[in-house]
Amino acid sequence: MSFSISGKTAIITGAANGVGLAIGRHFVAKGANVMFADMDEKRLQNELDGPLDDGPVRYFAGDLRKRLTIANLLSATISAFDRVDILVNCSRQVVVSDPLNPLSDGVSKLLDQNLMTPLRVSQAVAKRMIKQAEDDGQSDGCIGSIVNLSSIAAQRSNPNLMALSVSTAALDQMTRSFAVAMAPSRIRVNSVAFGSVMSASLKHALKEDASLRENITRHTPLGRIASASEVAESVQFLASDASGFMTGQIVTIDGGRTLLDPVAALAH
Repeated sequence: MSFSISGKTAIITGAANGVGLAIGRHFVAKGANVMFADMDEKRLQNELDGPLDDGPVRYFAGDLRKRLTIANLLSATISAFDRVDILVNCSRQVVVSDPLNPLSDGVSKLLDQNLMTPLRVSQAVAKRMIKQAEDDGQSDGCIGSIVNLSSIAAQRSNPNLMALSVSTAALDQMTRSFAVAMAPSRIRVNSVAFGSVMSASLKHALKEDASLRENITRHTPLGRIASASEVAESVQFLASDASGFMTGQIVTIDGGRTLLDPVAALAH
């Protein structure tokens, strides 16, 4: 099997910064056509500065919590590249929550952002993948790959991150359920759950609390914080034919952090 994604078309959501941006850039470097999608149009413009009309890169700005925006994203991708083969759901939020305050606990907000948005985007893209296969007369083999980005917070509890833990745990189960539902259509669905990785939210947290870096590295067996590009490599594997018999799996990338006592190793 091949790790190649060259010539494939991928939609990457949450692609204006952090892990999503790293995955998008990695995919372009590996020869894929990439639609970078995010709410932050100014940041997309800054990160993707240069002529885009003839190259393998496009960007789309919009709020994917709205169904019309999802339809417009898919239309823009088809208009630019004629098809979509890979979806990587990187769009997510991390907020501190107060478990005793029903007005600010963040659970509803993060369920909408971290669960319902990737589910709705996945549903729209999966329908397009199925139509492509029918139009192409493709009767065997995988017709598309969906990769969700989750967190080790789904497995570890922190009172201040209850909303993140609940929403990413729900995303993990959505990955498994959607994988089973899409298997007859030959669409694979997997997830990467990461921790101790330099995401946009972790960068912000490190600016707020300088002691956090030492705390993370001390509780990570490999003793460091990973770069976002290391997640990108794993996402490429899940998107490629090299993982052709994998579906419904949650691949953990955390330097061994979840192997430790869950009380001692709080998840970011």
